[in-house]
Amino acid sequence: MAHPEPIGATCCAGNLSPVAIVAALAAALLYAVASVLQQWEAERQPAAQALRPSLLTRLARRPRWIAGLGIDVGGYVAQWLALARGSLVVVQPLLVVGLLFALPIKALLTPYRMHGWDWSGVVLTTAGLSVFLAVSQPTVGHPNVDAVTWALLIGSTVAVTVVLVFIGHKSSPRWKAMAFGTAGGIVYGICAALTKSCAHLLALGVTHLFESWQPYVLAWGGVSGMILAQSAFQAGPLDASLPALSASDPIISVVIGVIAFGEAVRGGLVPTLLEVVSFSAIVVGIFMLAHTEAVNAVQVDHQKGLARPQEAV
Repeated sequence: MAHPEPIGATCCAGNLSPVAIVAALAAALLYAVASVLQQWEAERQPAAQALRPSLLTRLARRPRWIAGLGIDVGGYVAQWLALARGSLVVVQPLLVVGLLFALPIKALLTPYRMHGWDWSGVVLTTAGLSVFLAVSQPTVGHPNVDAVTWALLIGSTVAVTVVLVFIGHKSSPRWKAMAFGTAGGIVYGICAALTKSCAHLLALGVTHLFESWQPYVLAWGGVSGMILAQSAFQAGPLDASLPALSASDPIISVVIGVIAFGEAVRGGLVPTLLEVVSFSAIVVGIFMLAHTEAVNAVQVDHQKGLARPQEAV
């Protein structure tokens, strides 16, 4: 069912809302700090806990993970504001900047430092993101998505996630981490779309929001995405899980933004070519950043931790 536009809604084409950009960057920073804290604990959990709700209950007993969860909430509030004012095509790729924050933060907490390869990944990711946003000139689109489109989006998300989880269960730790990370990123992508829809419904009134189905599916998706993400961190090396999670979310979000919300990007042979190349540069930069010394240090620490008896919980 179509919903009326709230007074003051911004759905005009071609505008990059400064509020949306600042809020997205704030969300990226908060998510970065949260990921550093949460990965530290998730990587130290037994392999048998993968994909189980009990993984979250175990992690909930860890003060560092709880602190990360609280910061995550702050990041989600900032992301909500960004999606309420801007488009999925802009906001979700900007969240990739969180990786640029996370790795230097991790480096500060270890005896390792970022070097040439690390900074090359930073430059490539930043340049790709800048070119993509400058060339694509994405529009805000519309807030209304019909029921059939939602059913197709959610149904395909569930189907792909189930396939990836099945593949992960049958695979080595590295491939398991990649499969679970990709599944988590896909779920987070659909959650971003649901967040944008919920922000529009809230603008129409609190009652309107809670009488709709979107917030309840969003809550289910958020928990599912968290279990998948933490299972990816726990299943294998961080340089397998982190890029899969970080890259799949913006890719799915951009596709959903264009198809479901009508967030058009600039067309034409040259602009389209530049958009594809720049977005590919973002993905390559993410994979480079996932092989930094800071990440390798985490993996060495993790391997040492597995050699010790598990902590009592």
